[in-house]
Amino acid sequence: MRKILGLDIGGANTKATLLEESNGLITKTVLKSDYFPFWKKTKDEFSGLLVNYYKILSDSFLTGVGVTMTAELSDVYTSKQQGINTILDAVQRVFKDIPVWVLSSDGYIIPVNEVRNPLKIASANWVATGFLVAQYLEDCIVVDVGSTSTSIIPIANGKVIAEGLTDLDKLINGELVYTGSLRTNVSAIVKSMPIKGKIARVSSEFFAQSADVHLILGNISKEDYTVETPDGKEKTKNMAKARLSRVVCADSNMLTKQEIFQMAQHVYNQQITEISEGINQVKKSKYQINQDIPIVVTGFGKEFLAKKSAQKINSHSIIDIDEIIPEAISLATPATGVAVMTANEIEGKRVKWMQQ
Repeated sequence: MRKILGLDIGGANTKATLLEESNGLITKTVLKSDYFPFWKKTKDEFSGLLVNYYKILSDSFLTGVGVTMTAELSDVYTSKQQGINTILDAVQRVFKDIPVWVLSSDGYIIPVNEVRNPLKIASANWVATGFLVAQYLEDCIVVDVGSTSTSIIPIANGKVIAEGLTDLDKLINGELVYTGSLRTNVSAIVKSMPIKGKIARVSSEFFAQSADVHLILGNISKEDYTVETPDGKEKTKNMAKARLSRVVCADSNMLTKQEIFQMAQHVYNQQITEISEGINQVKKSKYQINQDIPIVVTGFGKEFLAKKSAQKINSHSIIDIDEIIPEAISLATPATGVAVMTANEIEGKRVKWMQQ
């Protein structure tokens, strides 16, 4: 039996998937996710997080580790290269006697000691998601809505055909939409709000975030609100309403419950519009993607953002990733994808779930 750990190291959330595999069959999958804001943490704390994954998930026995990351973009680092080097140094220290592979944006999984171009492994976690879905569907567009951003990944003939290999390129061509289910500043989503039959401009302060919007609307629960609040106060609907009221320089005593709810709905609608515009832009790419192509939804925001965005563009086929993969992995799709890619590399062939 082999144990393979997949790590998706994000700037705010780090996710891990442990696969147990034998003779090409995945017999067990364990997922773990931790809110880990790199801009507030030390190198030792990150190493401690990795040690916990090593001990708790794998019982201190691992055959291999697969890594993908987006944390190199964190402003705690002066450059992406510094971030990549720091993160990989920590991974190698913790898993010093275990083979480690790193995912690159061009679809290769590379032994950590053979990485020649560190920037190629920057923000490549979408590749793992696309790879995983492409094992099951030959033609589709994957919409992965996380806490911070949305990846839109086109797949054709069983291969990822994304035009952009860097975040910059992906922002340009619609494959990356920087809106998410929890951490997006409301003032980055909308520039005005409908209030009392008029339109109010919004403050650019970080008063409220998308988690407040979705808590007010009932899209998430208090327990789902896993990130810090903008004001450091409670994760309740009443406090979320107070935070959202401040976006128009008011408070919850100056606005009615219905007015605050309408504000939240306005922000929500704008998120759906932005994601749906990204999907349409990808459909109109140089690859001339079939307009009736299925949309596969995954990530924490799959139900209330990814699926709603696909419905907005009248998609004829919307598929939940948990319908095509035998395990419920939507909350850690990139970590699972890189774990499977690593297992393939170790096994020398494609591994499959037992239920498949």
